[in-house]
Amino acid sequence: MDLLYIFLNIAVLLAVIGLLIWMQKKHYSFSRRVFTGLGLGILLGTVLQLIYGTGSDVLTATTDWYSIVGSGYVRLLMMIVIPLVLVSIIQSIINLENSAELGKMSAWIIGILITTTMVAAFVGIGTATLFDLSAEQIEAGQAESERGTMLETTLGEVQDQSTPDKILNFIPSNIFMDMTGQRSTSVIAVVIFSIIVGIAVLGVRRKKPEQAEMFTKIINSLYAVVMRIVTLVLRLTPFGILALMANTVANTDFAGIVELGKFVIASYVALFVMFIIHLVLVGVFGLNPLTYLKKVIPVLGFAFTSRSSAGTIPLNIQAQKNSLGVDQGIANMSASFGATMGQNGCAGIYPAMLAVMIAPTVGIDPLSPGFILQLVLIIGVSSFGIAGVGGGATFAALIVLSSMNMPVALAGLLISIEALIDMGRTALNVNGAMVSGTISSRILKKLNLKTFNDKTAIEESTSL
Repeated sequence: MDLLYIFLNIAVLLAVIGLLIWMQKKHYSFSRRVFTGLGLGILLGTVLQLIYGTGSDVLTATTDWYSIVGSGYVRLLMMIVIPLVLVSIIQSIINLENSAELGKMSAWIIGILITTTMVAAFVGIGTATLFDLSAEQIEAGQAESERGTMLETTLGEVQDQSTPDKILNFIPSNIFMDMTGQRSTSVIAVVIFSIIVGIAVLGVRRKKPEQAEMFTKIINSLYAVVMRIVTLVLRLTPFGILALMANTVANTDFAGIVELGKFVIASYVALFVMFIIHLVLVGVFGLNPLTYLKKVIPVLGFAFTSRSSAGTIPLNIQAQKNSLGVDQGIANMSASFGATMGQNGCAGIYPAMLAVMIAPTVGIDPLSPGFILQLVLIIGVSSFGIAGVGGGATFAALIVLSSMNMPVALAGLLISIEALIDMGRTALNVNGAMVSGTISSRILKKLNLKTFNDKTAIEESTSL
């Protein structure tokens, strides 16, 4: 009987996929198909949980089959990340008029990423204070206690890495290993290698222009092929979002959400406030925030459901370049850097909220100027090192809390709502990367305002 139910559940997913294919053939916009997949995924996941219940054998087997579509799509995106980063950054640099432009681009992108992360820390502190969050309000069950113990064990590994060690992890020693994504710092290592190659080509162009021209033609050809692969993979976005959201909702522990509802609400208030700050920044630099918002929503929708900043890189780059009018080189670098440093949600808001919650339990006033200043500075510095230890928000919390000499077990107490909050954090991280690219391009006078203000540009770039 269980097999029959599983078969029916799979048939329902295939039917919804068929609907999305029909919408594509009828030339419905990409954004509409993405949000149709998102909405139907939420509905499907809710129905599955109501019928079978969390943890049932039928639901577990069903979500395993759904993962072929959802997780399979994320894997395809991850597959193309390293080739895309490698080729696109090299191509961007060799098309620069001089290497000085590279320094300006990098400085602005990184500066905006880190500055907004420190602002996000202030938002996290304010929100935790406003909602009067405290570590003492959270009760630990067996799963939470086990997670807390595991994090304390992991903390030893994190503490063993000094800041110089984390910086050294960024530098590639075996680029072929990093191209296989074997290290948590693989993406940024490939970025560094690509920059070195690009600068080398600029040098060769001055002394041996013929060889440089030949290499440039090869890179341009590779870039065209890689971007075509990206286009083919992105055609699957509505289907991937459908399956990812269905699985997420079906497996969500709603009892845990209710129990920790205050923290969930506070987290999303903080994420929303920071998102508004992003839009204000866009407006400050003379751009229409609503136009920006309409063009990035499909990207944020995927980031929200996939919970993968790295997996969003291809869609991020395409949207910045084709929809927002961001310079190609800046789009490539901001998307790549934004997935490995200065993450507003994971490295800014989350550890700041945890620190404020824990501080009173160890006799520290979380509103004292000294505590706030120290916390914000540590978050700004440590946001460079998140990629160095891997694990996203949890490891960001470990680094910050250990640097503030605070217990780290609280991060384990939030295990039941981790996935729900992580969706919003990832969307904010990706938006931070896109804002840094847009503003940097505007400051350096490389933003194509005609493309940015073209309301149809989002359709042209995503009508795949």
